[in-house]
Amino acid sequence: MNTKLNSLGIKKEAKDTTVVVAMSGGVDSSTVAGMMKKEGYRVVGITLKLYDDAKKNSQSRQCCAGQDILDAKRVADKLEIEHKILYYQNKFKTAVIDNFIDSYLDGETPIPCVQCNQTVKFKDLFQEAKNLNADALITGHYVKSITKNNITDMYRANDTNRDQSYFLFNTTREQLNFLRFPLGGLKKSDTREIAHKLNLNVADKPDSQDICFVPKGDYTSVIEKFRPNSFNKGNIKKIDGTVVGVHEGIINFTIGQRKGIKVADKEPLYVLEINSQNNEIIVGPKKNLIKRKIKLRDLNLLYDNKKELDNELFVKVRSTGKLIKAKVELHNNSANIDLLEDEYGIAPGQACVFYSKNNYGYKVLGGGWIKK
Repeated sequence: MNTKLNSLGIKKEAKDTTVVVAMSGGVDSSTVAGMMKKEGYRVVGITLKLYDDAKKNSQSRQCCAGQDILDAKRVADKLEIEHKILYYQNKFKTAVIDNFIDSYLDGETPIPCVQCNQTVKFKDLFQEAKNLNADALITGHYVKSITKNNITDMYRANDTNRDQSYFLFNTTREQLNFLRFPLGGLKKSDTREIAHKLNLNVADKPDSQDICFVPKGDYTSVIEKFRPNSFNKGNIKKIDGTVVGVHEGIINFTIGQRKGIKVADKEPLYVLEINSQNNEIIVGPKKNLIKRKIKLRDLNLLYDNKKELDNELFVKVRSTGKLIKAKVELHNNSANIDLLEDEYGIAPGQACVFYSKNNYGYKVLGGGWIKK
């Protein structure tokens, strides 16, 4: 008898399909675990402890903290599923926190959530799921995945306000074929409603707001903790080279920043460039933030046919940014991007993600890191 594809696109009955669910302790991943259990899958929940948070402010709304691990355990107990905790503090420190700090010291604006997905979540957790002989790794990301002939493609979520595809551009093809994202077609309110129906204790839990290891968004305190000698004074200059002020450390600035420059001028000044080699901040009027050309490094490409790049392409240059029509020119592991409309404040260290549109929505074709 031929077995039909189950809801995950796998040719097995649900009861014979083992899935690992990455459970952060939040409502999204908890609901996904509940959905999989309700559909009859064999579910193993895994929670990652990524950093030591004993002195963390209990009011901070972060993921992967001590309380979240307890919440994930309670949800697993409620759903009567197996639950494991993996202690990845050292891996997280090396792969994510150190990279985050190095990037800031190089004058970049890093995205640690991409690094976390790329390393401990979709590399180490991926391998753990494989070791458990699981058929799929399930997460609570708001990303739409469509599986055909054992090939999974990633699309923007239906709820564009929740879409997290930008943060997952560095997922490999092997990982993507093993991953599933059940929330891609839902709104957050739908997720909470399902959580209530499943009677989960986290149904009304607030969303994570901060980077998990950056309490209240104060990233400079993190850098000060790990690299206390990184705050060196330097010049603030205008485009013409005129020195207009002194800064307390380049890590206090990001491209496009206006507040906190503490320099008066006849028109508002914005951070245009961070020169880490000379320890200088370059400032100027907002019009100088407009960019049309971007250079990328370290590409990750997910398309199956290079001809897909001949279609109308869109790029996203920041997590909260809009889709911008663009042309992409590939060069080995780098790319030149020509934006077909103006964009402000593009920052090195951020990602540039490629999309094309088809009948299923906006498909992720890959992306790279903004170099210049």
